[in-house]
Amino acid sequence: MKRFHNILITGGAGFIGSHLADRLIEKGYSVKVLDNLEPQVHGSSQKPPSYLHKQVEFVRGDIRERDVLQRVLEGIDAIYHFAASVGVGQSMYQIEKYISVNTLGTARLFDIIINQETSIQKLIVASSMSIYGEGKYNCPNCGVIYPHLRDFQLLKAKQWEHICPSCGTILEPLPTDELKPLYPTSIYAQSKRHQEEMAMLLGQTYGLPVVALRFFNVYGTRQALSNPYTGVCAIFSSRLKNKTPPKIYEDGLQTRDFIHIKDLVTANILALEKQAANYEIFNVGTGVPTSILDIAKFMIQIMRVPVTPQILQQFRKGDIRHCYADITRIKTKLGFDPKIKVQDGLKDLINWVNTLPSVEDKFSVAESELQKRGLTLD
Repeated sequence: MKRFHNILITGGAGFIGSHLADRLIEKGYSVKVLDNLEPQVHGSSQKPPSYLHKQVEFVRGDIRERDVLQRVLEGIDAIYHFAASVGVGQSMYQIEKYISVNTLGTARLFDIIINQETSIQKLIVASSMSIYGEGKYNCPNCGVIYPHLRDFQLLKAKQWEHICPSCGTILEPLPTDELKPLYPTSIYAQSKRHQEEMAMLLGQTYGLPVVALRFFNVYGTRQALSNPYTGVCAIFSSRLKNKTPPKIYEDGLQTRDFIHIKDLVTANILALEKQAANYEIFNVGTGVPTSILDIAKFMIQIMRVPVTPQILQQFRKGDIRHCYADITRIKTKLGFDPKIKVQDGLKDLINWVNTLPSVEDKFSVAESELQKRGLTLD
């Protein structure tokens, strides 16, 4: 039986938050959304997106605005803290913005919860697989290895895979569990680590049940397709919608764990409703690695666009090679069981993309910014 009624989702007008709001309302919760309608995500209209559920109480405001936070927290039982600036590459030059929104915004939220009278009984924070940096690896000779960033000289020689620092053998990727040491490789990742660790520390200190969910690569309908700093499925969608080939860094064989939005929302509901989630950290993925090249090929096949992926053989500073989730903990403690295979999930995404009249492809904007700042290597 659920213990909560009034739920606040910070950043709730976005892709993930809006889908969560739909499911919460379907289950009988009352949902309030705080969102600043960031133009990079929502465009220039400055209006709540049309897909936002009609029963949502929408409040426009910034997570850093104390008076806004004080107002939206009134009567709230539980919080999903999703508000964040998102973009790995962009965070490496918009440093102050990312730390301000993600770190300071989270600090301000907790400052109010802890120092003022509120009715908050639980908080779920959206963490990220990016805080791991590289995933977990195995060396056939030396055992488990937790590598840091790859050597630039090897990358310039197009040696994309990690090699064992002791014996030089190519490492094999393993499922990454929650106990892996954290080696963030971008300002975005560092700020997500700040959010997670701040939430867990303060929750445990003050007896406020907190759950940290480390989202892996989420995809699905309502993604901001014209945001060139968003996930690869959205970026590829905008390219293919405009009949242009997806561009892929390195050789395309780097792998990630792609989880469909419907499965991700299920994990978030479990984190709210199950006491076993309290004070825990969980990976939220599928446990299945998929290469970036395979994602591009699947999407081209589904959309039937006569293009071939463009393999750049370039490296973006801060990019990792392999990381996919070990989901043993969330399966065991919460009963989470992802249902949607990546090919089926991509069909769902593309069916939605095909309903859109047009999509502006801004990939070249992000690409030129990274090149100008020396964040890519040939």
